[in-house]
Amino acid sequence: MGLPVTRYLLATASVHTTAAAADYLGPRLDADDEVVVVTATDDGDDGEPDARDAGDAANVARSRLLPATVEIVERTGEPVGVVRELLADRDVDVLVVGPHRGEPEVRGEAPGSTVRALLGDVDVPVVVVPLDV
Repeated sequence: MGLPVTRYLLATASVHTTAAAADYLGPRLDADDEVVVVTATDDGDDGEPDARDAGDAANVARSRLLPATVEIVERTGEPVGVVRELLADRDVDVLVVGPHRGEPEVRGEAPGSTVRALLGDVDVPVVVVPLDV
């Protein structure tokens, strides 16, 4: 009998966050595990979605989260709402997020608004991975 399947939801919008999550998840992943990677892009300051960053983050996930089954879910919308919707719709065991958007210049600052909105307000454990950038 194999190990039980663990289902992770990784919410990311940056390569840095995805890489940190891969560093955390890598030694924990089994071939039977599942990782749903959600890249929720909201309109940026210039009015354009941050689709390029989200696409790059998805590519990192595809290459670094093996041997688990990796599913990429790309959505446009407010990230907290997108994450809550996926948690309600999926059988998720653990939510994995970065402390903030994953931009190197904000390293060491307090958790971002998305993390603050999710902590204590979801029904699964939340892992906030540190960013080594």
